[in-house]
Amino acid sequence: MALDQPEPVEISTRMRPGEWTDASLTELVASYRERILAMGATASEVVEQIEKHDDGSVAVNVSWVKADLAEDAGFIGENTDNPDGRRL
Repeated sequence: MALDQPEPVEISTRMRPGEWTDASLTELVASYRERILAMGATASEVVEQIEKHDDGSVAVNVSWVKADLAEDAGFIGENTDNPDGRRL
């Protein structure tokens, strides 16, 4: 099933200190990635962003940035590295 919509698809969450470990975080990100791939995204269209904060909390964002939107947003093109260090 391919999701046909122009906007990026995003799955995200925030967790408080003590609610996550590196292992559980890895599993969570993998499950979000699998869910987006099941919607029809290609691996190169999936962007992961994990922000670990000084207070021990974490923010997780896994997005499906479609190729035409990714180029407009600067995710792909001549320089495939964006300012956040994520890469498609």
